[in-house]
Amino acid sequence: MTSDLMARFPIGAAATVASLEDDPHPLLARLRADEPVSWLPALDGWLVTSHALAVRVMRDAAAFTVDDPRFSTARLVGPSMLSLDGRAHTRHREPFARPFRPAQTRERFTAFVQAEVDRLVAALAPAGRAELRGDLAGPLAVAVVAEALGLEGVDAATIRSWYGAFVDAVSDLTAGGDVPERAREAHGLLREAVEAALSDGPERSEDRPTARQGSGGRPPGKSEPDGPERSEDRPTARQGSGGRPPGKSEPDGPERSEDRASSLLAEAAHQDEGLTVAEVVANAAVLMFGGIDTTEGMIVNVAHHLLAAPGAAAAVRAEPGLLDAAIEESLRVEPSASVVDRYATRDTDLGGAPVRAGDLVRVSIAGANRDPEVFPAPDRFDVRRGNSADHLAFAHGPHFCFGAHLARLEARTALHAILERLPNLRLDPARPAAAHGLVFRKPPHVHVRWDI
Repeated sequence: MTSDLMARFPIGAAATVASLEDDPHPLLARLRADEPVSWLPALDGWLVTSHALAVRVMRDAAAFTVDDPRFSTARLVGPSMLSLDGRAHTRHREPFARPFRPAQTRERFTAFVQAEVDRLVAALAPAGRAELRGDLAGPLAVAVVAEALGLEGVDAATIRSWYGAFVDAVSDLTAGGDVPERAREAHGLLREAVEAALSDGPERSEDRPTARQGSGGRPPGKSEPDGPERSEDRPTARQGSGGRPPGKSEPDGPERSEDRASSLLAEAAHQDEGLTVAEVVANAAVLMFGGIDTTEGMIVNVAHHLLAAPGAAAAVRAEPGLLDAAIEESLRVEPSASVVDRYATRDTDLGGAPVRAGDLVRVSIAGANRDPEVFPAPDRFDVRRGNSADHLAFAHGPHFCFGAHLARLEARTALHAILERLPNLRLDPARPAAAHGLVFRKPPHVHVRWDI
Protein backbone atom coordinates (compact mmCIF):
# COMPACT_ATOMS: atom_id res chain seq x y z
CA MET A 1 0.00 0.00 0.00
CA THR A 2 2.78 2.43 0.91
CA SER A 3 4.64 1.81 -2.35
CA ASP A 4 1.42 2.47 -4.28
CA LEU A 5 0.97 5.77 -2.43
CA MET A 6 4.57 6.77 -3.11
CA ALA A 7 4.06 6.15 -6.81
CA ARG A 8 0.81 8.10 -6.81
CA PHE A 9 2.22 11.03 -4.80
CA PRO A 10 5.82 11.49 -6.02
CA ILE A 11 6.30 15.00 -4.64
CA GLY A 12 5.27 13.87 -1.18
CA ALA A 13 7.38 10.72 -1.50
CA ALA A 14 10.50 12.83 -2.07
CA ALA A 15 9.82 15.27 0.79
CA THR A 16 12.12 15.22 3.81
CA VAL A 17 11.71 16.48 7.35
CA ALA A 18 14.67 18.81 6.77
CA SER A 19 12.94 20.44 3.79
CA LEU A 20 9.88 21.08 5.94
CA GLU A 21 11.95 22.53 8.78
CA ASP A 22 14.18 24.91 6.85
CA ASP A 23 12.23 26.66 4.09
CA PRO A 24 9.10 24.62 3.45
CA HIS A 25 7.29 27.10 1.23
CA PRO A 26 8.64 26.03 -2.19
CA LEU A 27 7.81 22.40 -1.38
CA LEU A 28 4.41 23.33 0.02
CA ALA A 29 3.65 25.29 -3.16
CA ARG A 30 4.45 22.27 -5.35
CA LEU A 31 2.34 20.02 -3.17
CA ARG A 32 -0.56 22.46 -3.12
CA ALA A 33 -0.51 22.76 -6.93
CA ASP A 34 -0.22 19.05 -7.78
CA GLU A 35 -0.87 17.02 -4.62
CA PRO A 36 -3.02 19.15 -2.26
CA VAL A 37 -3.47 16.07 -0.10
CA SER A 38 -0.27 14.05 -0.37
CA TRP A 39 1.23 10.99 1.29
CA LEU A 40 4.59 11.82 2.91
CA PRO A 41 6.56 8.78 4.07
CA ALA A 42 8.79 11.17 6.05
CA LEU A 43 5.76 11.95 8.22
CA ASP A 44 4.09 8.54 7.87
CA GLY A 45 0.89 10.37 7.05
CA TRP A 46 -1.02 12.71 4.78
CA LEU A 47 -0.19 16.42 4.44
CA VAL A 48 -2.98 18.84 3.52
CA THR A 49 -1.87 22.11 1.89
CA SER A 50 -5.10 23.41 0.34
CA HIS A 51 -6.92 26.14 2.29
CA ALA A 52 -10.37 24.70 1.56
CA LEU A 53 -9.37 21.16 2.50
CA ALA A 54 -7.57 22.37 5.62
CA VAL A 55 -10.78 24.07 6.76
CA ARG A 56 -12.74 20.90 6.01
CA VAL A 57 -10.42 18.74 8.11
CA MET A 58 -10.28 21.11 11.09
CA ARG A 59 -14.02 21.73 11.06
CA ASP A 60 -15.06 18.07 10.97
CA ALA A 61 -14.00 16.58 14.31
CA ALA A 62 -16.22 13.55 13.72
CA ALA A 63 -14.20 12.48 10.69
CA PHE A 64 -10.80 13.91 11.68
CA THR A 65 -10.13 13.73 15.41
CA VAL A 66 -7.36 14.70 17.79
CA ASP A 67 -8.45 11.99 20.20
CA ASP A 68 -5.80 9.40 19.34
CA PRO A 69 -3.03 7.92 21.50
CA ARG A 70 -0.45 9.02 18.93
CA PHE A 71 -1.31 12.72 19.36
CA SER A 72 1.94 14.40 20.38
CA THR A 73 0.76 16.56 23.29
CA ALA A 74 -1.29 13.70 24.77
CA ARG A 75 1.82 11.53 24.77
CA LEU A 76 3.67 14.32 26.52
CA VAL A 77 1.26 15.66 29.16
CA GLY A 78 -1.79 13.41 29.05
CA PRO A 79 -5.35 14.18 27.88
CA SER A 80 -6.11 17.87 27.53
CA MET A 81 -8.31 20.27 25.60
CA LEU A 82 -5.86 19.93 22.71
CA SER A 83 -6.14 16.15 22.44
CA LEU A 84 -9.84 15.52 23.11
CA ASP A 85 -13.00 15.97 21.07
CA GLY A 86 -16.72 16.08 21.82
CA ARG A 87 -18.00 16.43 25.38
CA ALA A 88 -14.62 15.64 26.92
CA HIS A 89 -13.05 18.46 24.90
CA THR A 90 -15.72 20.90 26.04
CA ARG A 91 -15.23 19.88 29.66
CA HIS A 92 -11.50 20.59 29.48
CA ARG A 93 -11.69 23.69 27.31
CA GLU A 94 -14.54 25.76 28.69
CA PRO A 95 -13.12 26.49 32.17
CA PHE A 96 -9.99 27.88 30.53
CA ALA A 97 -11.65 29.56 27.56
CA ARG A 98 -14.13 31.71 29.48
CA PRO A 99 -11.59 34.25 30.80
CA PHE A 100 -10.15 34.74 27.29
CA ARG A 101 -13.23 36.10 25.61
CA PRO A 102 -12.59 39.54 24.06
CA ALA A 103 -14.10 41.73 26.78
CA GLN A 104 -12.54 39.71 29.59
CA THR A 105 -9.17 39.72 27.85
CA ARG A 106 -9.19 43.50 27.51
CA GLU A 107 -10.25 44.01 31.12
CA ARG A 108 -7.88 41.49 32.63
CA PHE A 109 -4.72 41.89 30.58
CA THR A 110 -4.50 45.27 28.81
CA ALA A 111 -2.88 47.17 31.68
CA PHE A 112 -0.60 44.27 32.58
CA VAL A 113 0.64 43.80 29.00
CA GLN A 114 1.20 47.54 28.57
CA ALA A 115 3.17 47.74 31.82
CA GLU A 116 5.36 44.76 30.86
CA VAL A 117 6.04 46.17 27.40
CA ASP A 118 6.86 49.59 28.85
CA ARG A 119 9.27 48.02 31.32
CA LEU A 120 11.01 45.85 28.73
CA VAL A 121 11.32 48.54 26.05
CA ALA A 122 12.53 51.13 28.57
CA ALA A 123 15.30 48.76 29.57
CA LEU A 124 16.30 48.22 25.92
CA ALA A 125 16.14 51.79 24.67
CA PRO A 126 19.54 53.13 25.84
CA ALA A 127 21.49 50.28 24.23
CA GLY A 128 20.73 51.01 20.59
CA ARG A 129 20.55 47.31 19.82
CA ALA A 130 18.73 44.21 21.02
CA GLU A 131 17.73 40.68 20.16
CA LEU A 132 13.95 40.91 20.05
CA ARG A 133 13.15 37.28 20.75
CA GLY A 134 15.21 36.99 23.93
CA ASP A 135 14.92 40.59 25.11
CA LEU A 136 11.26 41.38 24.39
CA ALA A 137 8.99 38.74 22.86
CA GLY A 138 10.01 35.84 25.07
CA PRO A 139 9.99 37.69 28.41
CA LEU A 140 6.65 39.31 27.58
CA ALA A 141 5.00 36.00 26.67
CA VAL A 142 6.37 34.30 29.78
CA ALA A 143 5.18 37.12 32.04
CA VAL A 144 1.67 37.07 30.59
CA VAL A 145 1.32 33.30 30.93
CA ALA A 146 2.63 33.46 34.50
CA GLU A 147 0.06 36.16 35.26
CA ALA A 148 -2.74 34.16 33.65
CA LEU A 149 -1.90 30.86 35.30
CA GLY A 150 -1.25 32.32 38.73
CA LEU A 151 2.36 31.10 38.80
CA GLU A 152 3.93 34.51 39.37
CA GLY A 153 5.92 33.06 42.28
CA VAL A 154 7.80 30.80 39.85
CA ASP A 155 10.64 32.72 38.28
CA ALA A 156 10.59 33.43 34.55
CA ALA A 157 13.69 31.35 33.84
CA THR A 158 11.99 28.29 35.35
CA ILE A 159 8.79 28.77 33.34
CA ARG A 160 10.83 29.33 30.20
CA SER A 161 12.79 26.14 30.78
CA TRP A 162 9.58 24.15 31.23
CA TYR A 163 7.92 25.37 28.08
CA GLY A 164 11.18 25.01 26.16
CA ALA A 165 11.28 21.36 27.20
CA PHE A 166 7.65 20.87 26.14
CA VAL A 167 8.13 22.55 22.76
CA ASP A 168 11.25 20.52 22.00
CA ALA A 169 9.42 17.34 23.00
CA VAL A 170 6.46 18.10 20.71
CA SER A 171 8.86 18.69 17.81
CA ASP A 172 10.69 15.43 18.60
CA LEU A 173 7.43 13.50 18.78
CA THR A 174 6.18 15.04 15.54
CA ALA A 175 9.38 13.95 13.83
CA GLY A 176 8.88 10.38 15.11
CA GLY A 177 10.94 10.43 18.32
CA ASP A 178 10.10 9.75 21.96
CA VAL A 179 9.39 11.98 24.96
CA PRO A 180 12.76 13.26 26.25
CA GLU A 181 13.54 12.86 29.94
CA ARG A 182 13.95 16.64 30.24
CA ALA A 183 10.29 17.06 29.27
CA ARG A 184 9.18 14.46 31.82
CA GLU A 185 11.06 16.32 34.53
CA ALA A 186 9.53 19.63 33.46
CA HIS A 187 6.05 18.12 33.60
CA GLY A 188 6.66 16.91 37.14
CA LEU A 189 7.87 20.35 38.26
CA LEU A 190 4.92 22.05 36.60
CA ARG A 191 2.58 19.72 38.46
CA GLU A 192 4.20 20.68 41.77
CA ALA A 193 3.80 24.36 40.94
CA VAL A 194 0.14 23.92 39.98
CA GLU A 195 -0.55 22.01 43.17
CA ALA A 196 1.09 24.78 45.20
CA ALA A 197 -0.91 27.46 43.38
CA LEU A 198 -4.17 25.61 43.99
CA SER A 199 -3.33 24.98 47.62
CA ASP A 200 -3.08 28.74 48.21
CA GLY A 201 -6.65 29.27 46.97
CA PRO A 202 -9.99 28.15 48.33
CA GLU A 203 -10.40 24.44 48.87
CA ARG A 204 -11.19 22.76 45.57
CA SER A 205 -14.10 20.31 45.58
CA GLU A 206 -12.36 17.93 43.21
CA ASP A 207 -14.61 15.05 44.21
CA ARG A 208 -17.83 16.83 43.23
CA PRO A 209 -19.71 13.85 41.76
CA THR A 210 -21.73 15.69 39.13
CA ALA A 211 -18.58 17.17 37.62
CA ARG A 212 -17.25 13.92 36.30
CA GLN A 213 -20.39 12.09 35.23
CA GLY A 214 -20.08 11.02 31.64
CA SER A 215 -16.36 11.64 31.55
CA GLY A 216 -14.92 8.84 33.56
CA GLY A 217 -16.09 10.08 36.97
CA ARG A 218 -18.11 8.18 39.53
CA PRO A 219 -21.86 8.64 39.95
CA PRO A 220 -23.43 10.02 43.11
CA GLY A 221 -23.08 7.69 46.06
CA LYS A 222 -20.13 5.75 44.66
CA SER A 223 -17.27 5.43 47.10
CA GLU A 224 -13.72 6.55 46.49
CA PRO A 225 -11.72 4.07 44.39
CA ASP A 226 -9.15 2.22 46.45
CA GLY A 227 -6.58 1.80 43.68
CA PRO A 228 -3.34 3.72 43.29
CA GLU A 229 -4.65 5.61 40.29
CA ARG A 230 -6.49 8.01 42.61
CA SER A 231 -3.16 9.37 43.80
CA GLU A 232 -2.79 11.06 40.40
CA ASP A 233 -5.95 13.06 41.00
CA ARG A 234 -5.27 14.10 44.56
CA PRO A 235 -3.93 17.61 45.15
CA THR A 236 -0.93 16.27 47.04
CA ALA A 237 0.46 19.75 47.66
CA ARG A 238 -2.40 20.36 50.08
CA GLN A 239 -1.75 17.28 52.19
CA GLY A 240 0.49 19.00 54.65
CA SER A 241 3.71 19.15 52.61
CA GLY A 242 3.91 22.92 52.67
CA GLY A 243 6.78 22.72 50.21
CA ARG A 244 7.35 24.69 47.03
CA PRO A 245 8.85 23.33 43.82
CA PRO A 246 12.33 24.25 42.65
CA GLY A 247 12.42 27.75 41.21
CA LYS A 248 9.42 28.88 43.22
CA SER A 249 9.78 31.96 45.36
CA GLU A 250 7.84 32.78 48.48
CA PRO A 251 4.68 34.86 48.12
CA ASP A 252 5.22 38.60 48.44
CA GLY A 253 2.54 38.99 51.08
CA PRO A 254 -0.96 37.97 52.08
CA GLU A 255 -2.43 39.43 48.92
CA ARG A 256 -0.70 36.72 46.86
CA SER A 257 -3.18 34.15 48.16
CA GLU A 258 -6.06 36.21 46.78
CA ASP A 259 -4.21 36.63 43.47
CA ARG A 260 -3.77 32.90 43.13
CA ALA A 261 -7.36 32.23 44.12
CA SER A 262 -8.48 34.36 41.17
CA SER A 263 -5.95 32.89 38.75
CA LEU A 264 -6.91 30.95 35.66
CA LEU A 265 -5.86 27.66 37.24
CA ALA A 266 -7.91 28.25 40.36
CA GLU A 267 -10.93 29.26 38.30
CA ALA A 268 -10.62 26.11 36.18
CA ALA A 269 -10.22 23.90 39.24
CA HIS A 270 -13.25 25.36 41.01
CA GLN A 271 -15.70 25.29 38.11
CA ASP A 272 -18.55 22.82 38.07
CA GLU A 273 -16.64 20.77 35.50
CA GLY A 274 -14.43 19.68 38.38
CA LEU A 275 -11.13 19.18 36.54
CA THR A 276 -8.67 17.08 38.52
CA VAL A 277 -5.18 18.30 39.32
CA ALA A 278 -3.72 16.07 36.60
CA GLU A 279 -6.15 17.58 34.09
CA VAL A 280 -5.38 21.14 35.20
CA VAL A 281 -1.65 20.41 34.84
CA ALA A 282 -2.11 18.99 31.33
CA ASN A 283 -4.07 22.05 30.21
CA ALA A 284 -1.58 24.41 31.87
CA ALA A 285 1.15 22.78 29.77
CA VAL A 286 -0.97 23.23 26.65
CA LEU A 287 -1.41 26.91 27.48
CA MET A 288 2.36 27.20 27.65
CA PHE A 289 2.60 26.02 24.03
CA GLY A 290 0.08 28.56 22.86
CA GLY A 291 0.67 31.29 25.40
CA ILE A 292 4.44 31.37 25.29
CA ASP A 293 6.05 29.73 22.29
CA THR A 294 3.55 30.60 19.59
CA THR A 295 2.99 34.12 20.96
CA GLU A 296 6.73 34.73 21.15
CA GLY A 297 6.99 33.44 17.59
CA MET A 298 4.09 35.59 16.46
CA ILE A 299 5.71 38.76 17.84
CA VAL A 300 9.16 38.13 16.35
CA ASN A 301 7.69 37.03 13.02
CA VAL A 302 5.71 40.28 12.77
CA ALA A 303 8.79 42.32 13.68
CA HIS A 304 10.92 40.48 11.16
CA HIS A 305 8.36 40.86 8.37
CA LEU A 306 7.81 44.55 9.06
CA LEU A 307 11.51 45.35 9.12
CA ALA A 308 12.47 43.09 6.20
CA ALA A 309 9.73 44.03 3.72
CA PRO A 310 10.62 47.25 1.89
CA GLY A 311 8.51 50.14 3.10
CA ALA A 312 6.36 48.07 5.48
CA ALA A 313 7.59 49.58 8.74
CA ALA A 314 7.48 53.08 7.28
CA ALA A 315 3.90 52.53 6.14
CA VAL A 316 2.83 51.44 9.62
CA ARG A 317 4.66 54.35 11.28
CA ALA A 318 2.91 56.77 8.92
CA GLU A 319 -0.45 55.08 9.32
CA PRO A 320 -0.62 53.33 12.73
CA GLY A 321 -4.01 51.86 11.88
CA LEU A 322 -2.18 49.46 9.57
CA LEU A 323 -0.51 47.69 12.48
CA ASP A 324 -3.40 45.28 13.02
CA ALA A 325 -3.40 44.44 9.31
CA ALA A 326 0.37 43.87 9.42
CA ILE A 327 -0.09 41.44 12.32
CA GLU A 328 -2.73 39.46 10.40
CA GLU A 329 -0.57 39.42 7.27
CA SER A 330 2.40 38.12 9.22
CA LEU A 331 0.22 35.40 10.75
CA ARG A 332 -0.73 34.45 7.21
CA VAL A 333 2.77 34.48 5.71
CA GLU A 334 4.51 32.62 8.55
CA PRO A 335 2.22 31.17 11.23
CA SER A 336 4.21 30.42 14.36
CA ALA A 337 2.38 27.08 14.69
CA SER A 338 2.70 25.69 11.19
CA VAL A 339 0.90 22.34 11.41
CA VAL A 340 -1.89 20.65 13.32
CA ASP A 341 -2.53 16.92 13.47
CA ARG A 342 -5.75 14.96 13.07
CA TYR A 343 -6.50 11.25 12.73
CA ALA A 344 -9.11 9.86 10.34
CA THR A 345 -11.93 8.06 12.12
CA ARG A 346 -13.17 6.36 8.95
CA ASP A 347 -12.22 5.75 5.34
CA THR A 348 -12.81 8.89 3.31
CA ASP A 349 -11.90 10.61 0.08
CA LEU A 350 -10.09 13.85 0.85
CA GLY A 351 -9.31 15.89 -2.23
CA GLY A 352 -8.96 12.69 -4.24
CA ALA A 353 -6.67 11.04 -1.68
CA PRO A 354 -7.72 7.64 -0.31
CA VAL A 355 -7.51 8.36 3.41
CA ARG A 356 -8.09 5.30 5.58
CA ALA A 357 -9.39 5.05 9.13
CA GLY A 358 -6.54 5.61 11.57
CA ASP A 359 -4.34 7.53 9.12
CA LEU A 360 -2.51 10.62 10.34
CA VAL A 361 -3.85 13.69 8.50
CA ARG A 362 -1.52 16.62 9.12
CA VAL A 363 -2.85 20.04 8.15
CA SER A 364 -0.18 22.44 6.93
CA ILE A 365 -1.34 25.81 8.21
CA ALA A 366 1.70 27.30 6.49
CA GLY A 367 0.65 25.75 3.19
CA ALA A 368 -3.02 26.71 3.48
CA ASN A 369 -2.12 30.29 4.35
CA ARG A 370 -0.34 30.71 1.02
CA ASP A 371 -3.03 29.15 -1.16
CA PRO A 372 -3.21 31.41 -4.24
CA GLU A 373 -6.89 30.53 -4.67
CA VAL A 374 -7.50 32.56 -1.51
CA PHE A 375 -4.52 34.92 -1.35
CA PRO A 376 -3.23 36.34 -4.66
CA ALA A 377 0.57 36.69 -4.82
CA PRO A 378 0.69 34.64 -1.62
CA ASP A 379 4.44 34.86 -0.99
CA ARG A 380 4.38 38.66 -0.78
CA PHE A 381 4.06 40.36 2.61
CA ASP A 382 1.48 43.07 1.98
CA VAL A 383 0.20 45.16 4.89
CA ARG A 384 -2.65 46.39 2.68
CA ARG A 385 -3.89 42.95 1.67
CA GLY A 386 -7.65 42.97 2.04
CA ASN A 387 -8.26 39.43 3.25
CA SER A 388 -5.25 38.60 5.45
CA ALA A 389 -7.58 37.74 8.31
CA ASP A 390 -8.81 34.70 6.34
CA HIS A 391 -5.62 32.95 7.45
CA LEU A 392 -5.79 29.81 9.58
CA ALA A 393 -2.96 30.62 11.99
CA PHE A 394 -5.22 30.14 15.01
CA ALA A 395 -6.68 26.92 13.53
CA HIS A 396 -10.38 26.51 12.80
CA GLY A 397 -13.41 24.70 14.13
CA PRO A 398 -13.74 23.36 17.68
CA HIS A 399 -10.02 23.72 18.35
CA PHE A 400 -9.76 27.38 17.32
CA CYS A 401 -7.25 29.06 19.63
CA PHE A 402 -9.18 30.90 22.34
CA GLY A 403 -6.03 32.84 23.23
CA ALA A 404 -6.04 34.63 19.88
CA HIS A 405 -7.33 37.88 21.38
CA LEU A 406 -4.60 37.91 24.03
CA ALA A 407 -1.87 37.03 21.52
CA ARG A 408 -2.98 39.87 19.27
CA LEU A 409 -3.02 42.24 22.26
CA GLU A 410 0.56 41.31 23.14
CA ALA A 411 1.78 41.64 19.56
CA ARG A 412 0.00 44.94 18.98
CA THR A 413 1.32 46.46 22.20
CA ALA A 414 4.89 45.28 21.68
CA LEU A 415 5.12 46.29 18.01
CA HIS A 416 3.56 49.70 18.60
CA ALA A 417 6.06 50.40 21.38
CA ILE A 418 9.21 49.48 19.45
CA LEU A 419 8.13 51.27 16.28
CA GLU A 420 7.26 54.41 18.23
CA ARG A 421 10.03 54.48 20.83
CA LEU A 422 13.09 53.07 19.03
CA PRO A 423 14.04 55.60 16.32
CA ASN A 424 14.97 54.23 12.90
CA LEU A 425 14.47 50.66 14.10
CA ARG A 426 16.00 48.24 11.60
CA LEU A 427 17.32 44.72 11.26
CA ASP A 428 21.01 44.27 11.99
CA PRO A 429 22.44 43.36 8.57
CA ALA A 430 25.42 41.64 10.17
CA ARG A 431 23.21 39.09 11.94
CA PRO A 432 20.47 37.87 9.56
CA ALA A 433 18.07 35.06 10.42
CA ALA A 434 15.07 33.27 8.93
CA ALA A 435 12.18 31.30 10.37
CA HIS A 436 12.91 27.65 11.12
CA GLY A 437 11.00 24.72 12.59
CA LEU A 438 8.81 21.76 11.71
CA VAL A 439 5.93 22.59 14.07
CA PHE A 440 6.76 25.92 15.72
CA ARG A 441 8.25 28.36 13.20
CA LYS A 442 10.14 31.52 14.05
CA PRO A 443 13.66 32.91 13.57
CA PRO A 444 16.17 31.68 16.15
CA HIS A 445 16.99 35.35 16.75
CA VAL A 446 15.99 38.79 15.47
CA HIS A 447 18.83 41.24 16.01
CA VAL A 448 17.87 44.89 15.57
CA ARG A 449 19.48 48.30 15.89
CA TRP A 450 18.16 51.84 16.29
CA ASP A 451 19.44 55.37 16.69
CA ILE A 452 20.25 56.72 20.14
